[in-house]
Amino acid sequence: MLKSSFLIVFLIANSFLLNAQSIDVKNIEIVRDSFGVPHIYAKSDAELAYGLAWAHAEDDFKTIQEAYLAGNSLLSKHIGLRGAPIDFLSQLIRSDDTIDSLYQTIDENFIKVIQGYAKGLNSFADEHPEQVLVNKLFPVTPRKMLKYSLLQLFIFSEGEKAVLSIFNNTAGVIDTSADSGLGSNLFAFSSKKTKNNETYLGINTHQPLEGPTSWYEAHLISEEGTNIIGATFPGAPCILTGTNQNLGWTHTVNYPDKTDIFQLQMVKNSRLKYVVDNEILTLEKYRGKAFIKILGIPIKVSKRYYRSIYGPTLKNKNGVYSVRTPSLFKIRALEQWWKMNKSKTFEEFYEILKMNEIPGFNFGYADKNDNIFYISNGIIPVRNKKYNWKGVVPGNTRETLWKEYHNTEELPQVLNPESGYLYNANNTPFKSTSTNENPNSKDFPKEMGYSLYDNNRSTRIYELIESYEKIDFSDFKSIKFDYKYPTPFTFNFVDVNEIMEMNPDDYPDISDLIIEIQNWDRSTSSDSLGAGIFAIFYYNLGKYIRKPYINRNLSKNLIAQMLRDVKAYMVKHFNKTNVRLGEYQKLVRGDKEIPIWGMPDVITAMTSSRHIGGKRKITHGESYIQLVKFSDGSPHIESIVSYGNSENPDSPHYDDQMAMFSKFETKKMSFDKNFIYKNSKNIYNPK
Repeated sequence: MLKSSFLIVFLIANSFLLNAQSIDVKNIEIVRDSFGVPHIYAKSDAELAYGLAWAHAEDDFKTIQEAYLAGNSLLSKHIGLRGAPIDFLSQLIRSDDTIDSLYQTIDENFIKVIQGYAKGLNSFADEHPEQVLVNKLFPVTPRKMLKYSLLQLFIFSEGEKAVLSIFNNTAGVIDTSADSGLGSNLFAFSSKKTKNNETYLGINTHQPLEGPTSWYEAHLISEEGTNIIGATFPGAPCILTGTNQNLGWTHTVNYPDKTDIFQLQMVKNSRLKYVVDNEILTLEKYRGKAFIKILGIPIKVSKRYYRSIYGPTLKNKNGVYSVRTPSLFKIRALEQWWKMNKSKTFEEFYEILKMNEIPGFNFGYADKNDNIFYISNGIIPVRNKKYNWKGVVPGNTRETLWKEYHNTEELPQVLNPESGYLYNANNTPFKSTSTNENPNSKDFPKEMGYSLYDNNRSTRIYELIESYEKIDFSDFKSIKFDYKYPTPFTFNFVDVNEIMEMNPDDYPDISDLIIEIQNWDRSTSSDSLGAGIFAIFYYNLGKYIRKPYINRNLSKNLIAQMLRDVKAYMVKHFNKTNVRLGEYQKLVRGDKEIPIWGMPDVITAMTSSRHIGGKRKITHGESYIQLVKFSDGSPHIESIVSYGNSENPDSPHYDDQMAMFSKFETKKMSFDKNFIYKNSKNIYNPK
């Protein structure tokens, strides 16, 4: 048995090193348009992946490396102590074991793709050794790519939050208040709702503006059937959201129950023995390693962790806990996205969904045949109804050890509603179209854990869509770029509506602020005084209430104290008490700083961090936007990114879309090869 296992691992390891398909860079052309977006033409999909790796590395090699360093427990070698937690997490999930056991299940054609991507990065590193952050990362291999993918999907599955709750001795309290305005939007409209027999798709994910989950725009074309315009994350070998010549899709984060925490029943006076169904089992014991830097010298540190039959296991002062999430047992998510890139019809797209490899995310879909589709996707375990899955689950019986998952057909979804529209803004999947066509929450087991709440964005989107009998593309843009809060506020984590009921005469020292907010039209335009006051108020919440602030009601007295702080803040930093949103909030890139609209949980959601002079700079929110119109059987695409398509400060594309972005302008994207080449700014082969 030992010999055969060793042989399997040996063969898998060697398959990572094989160049299953040769790469001829003469078959790859990178065509840069006037915004620096790479249109990459290649003979094969493997060569296409090589070209994507090269082009993306030209624009952001540092972030790609940092992503892979995190996935391969090497980030602390680069940044020291700050990288230690993520290095520990990447070891805790034991991705090597998953890769070794499931690598042979990956489509051999996709293996060629990831090999091509890895070779592209390695070639770039060879040509630019001065840009390499940690030598040990290279050569990049498919294994290293997959390790990062598994880490990222574990985090997207809220596995990181589960681990953090154990560290914080609050096991069972997984803070899902992350949807405090940070989430995304999707829109799809069929000809039943649009004019001129058109179909619309809105791609509007709200991501960090920089970092490993920030968007990079590209157009990928191969002679093997790929032709797609969209965006991807650093280190991904294909498009993750976008539109090909037949169809398009996008994502928002959803919140079913993706991850469970189990408390083990330990044998008395034993550190490793635990009991399951009266059987004594032994924890597997490991030691995670990371590095801290002292005077620039990396010093190795380590921390113990364990594994039970349930999954990764940690100890705290309250006991021993295991984390279990489906993303720990799946390896083909990137393959599924790659196949979606190449899909041609709804039927084909749906068959690819049934791979059930992507552990979460809502999908919004539209195609040239006027199909629109929504699904609250996920790898959702089939859980035992006898147990309460909202908190910590008993880890002493195999009755809780789920191993099966709900099929794609069993998930909340809507296809071609009579209303002609679909939407999601990280809200409940049971409000995704007109009232009488929504999925019914009663049709789904409560153990699936789907959310039931609305938020400001979903409330506002529904109001706007229902206000139109029919929409044209201009109306579609107006809905997408709306920046008003609904009345009343519907934040899902805190209730601030008492502010609208306060009598200004009862608070003479802040009556001017109360009046300004109460007269405010809820618009978060950059020149709005009401939005400026409310934004400072909003970002003060953390000083008064602690996470998770689910459904926390703010009293009038607490609001009054917060507004006094707002007034003092404005006087201190701006020397006045009538600060407009654009004076307080900026879109910042290098030396460029411009006033910007938006706030958390408006449709054009923006979230910020502290900046100089009492101001704030946007860090998260509106990032990659793609608006699609299928007309006469063809997709017409407009897009925009918040900064530019390059992370290189010396590039003209570092910030060349900022001004357009701030004015709600978009750029035209084309599938027409002649047009692309005719209007190109640079055409070249990678090395």
